[in-house]
Amino acid sequence: MERLLAAVLNRVVRTGNLTVTLASGQQCSFGDGSGPPIAIRFVCPKWQRAVALDPELKLGEAYTDGGVVVEQGSIADLLAVLMAQVGLKPPGVSAKGLSWLRFMARRLAQFNPPRRSRRNVAHHYDLDARLYALFLDADKQYSCAYFEHPGQSLDDAQLAKRRHIAAKLLLDRPELRVLDIGCGWGGLGLYLAQNAGANVTGVTLSEEQLAVAKGRAEEAGLTGNAEFRLQDYRATPGPFDRIVSVGMFEHVGIGHFDTYFQRIAELLTDDGVALVHAIGRSEGPGITNPWIARYIFPGGYIPALSEVLPAIEKAGLYVTDIEILRLHYAETLKCWRERFMAHAEEAERLYDERFVRLWEFYLAASEMAFRHQGMMVFQVQLARKEGVVPMTRSYIAEAETKLKRTEMRNRPGLRLAGE
Repeated sequence: MERLLAAVLNRVVRTGNLTVTLASGQQCSFGDGSGPPIAIRFVCPKWQRAVALDPELKLGEAYTDGGVVVEQGSIADLLAVLMAQVGLKPPGVSAKGLSWLRFMARRLAQFNPPRRSRRNVAHHYDLDARLYALFLDADKQYSCAYFEHPGQSLDDAQLAKRRHIAAKLLLDRPELRVLDIGCGWGGLGLYLAQNAGANVTGVTLSEEQLAVAKGRAEEAGLTGNAEFRLQDYRATPGPFDRIVSVGMFEHVGIGHFDTYFQRIAELLTDDGVALVHAIGRSEGPGITNPWIARYIFPGGYIPALSEVLPAIEKAGLYVTDIEILRLHYAETLKCWRERFMAHAEEAERLYDERFVRLWEFYLAASEMAFRHQGMMVFQVQLARKEGVVPMTRSYIAEAETKLKRTEMRNRPGLRLAGE
């Protein structure tokens, strides 16, 4: 089996500088010697065999469970080398067969009726709230930031994301009814209520997120303008003038795309505008990485636009704007990974050492997927009627400028201690 693993790595790793110590103690080198040296060691033959036969699932498990030890560099460095290889495909007959079976079974794996959706959400989003505070920005935005210029801080880039989305929603008059599908910890909904005077209804399936969102609304004095509910979007009554969904569509599942967009069409007023911000893949339909599906986002799927647009058309909605954010999420994930690892000891106290390795692998693998494997974020703006959205995109920059001024007015002033 050592020969099989060496043959797989020799075929895959054409660039880079990777040294692998096999369980027998034998050292093998792969790549062309370029870049920083990376060294890993397999602790036993079992993990060598598993990774050779099913690398998409077993490499993450091996790192998480200590079956692979990174002795030089980091797991992010290793994944950067592996995932940047040109034309990377699952090597070997076994891995190709597993990929085919996973593709054929993806609708079953992504079957997400309301009860199962709630269980899947709880798996990831009902973790200890202190965990997310270790690496997210102050507003707890757990989705792609919008970096307006190199070197922009994560907090500023996440504020720019909220502003950019608000501008596309055309919140041109106060008290518009806005539905936030998958509202997270309430940051976007509270931004829209405070800076655009919207009446926001946020729905989530996470009890932990709901409690935080409600508490934030009360603390900010926005309970009259921002209501948060533990509710499935399929059961939410309308209508709404604006609908926004950020980072939720990835959890819908391919078999539910028609239902999702049909529900948006049903809930949206005739002159309404909707915006869906979600992760997408640039290289056509595929499968959810099996390690991510098992340990991080059960039931989730990152779609190609070729899978999304037919469902939008079937729902009778017009696509009024599409923007592709390419490396923005790679930079976001880099910030999260670096922050998480800077607080690894605190994360270990919340959970354990294995959990830290699992999340390090998740954040690193996700970052490299955006850097090297065609993952991106799309923002699709939708309407039920022509003429609702201006004919040119200049309104976006104009609205962002106006929102910046409003943010400055709403920014809390400095107070002396005891005031």
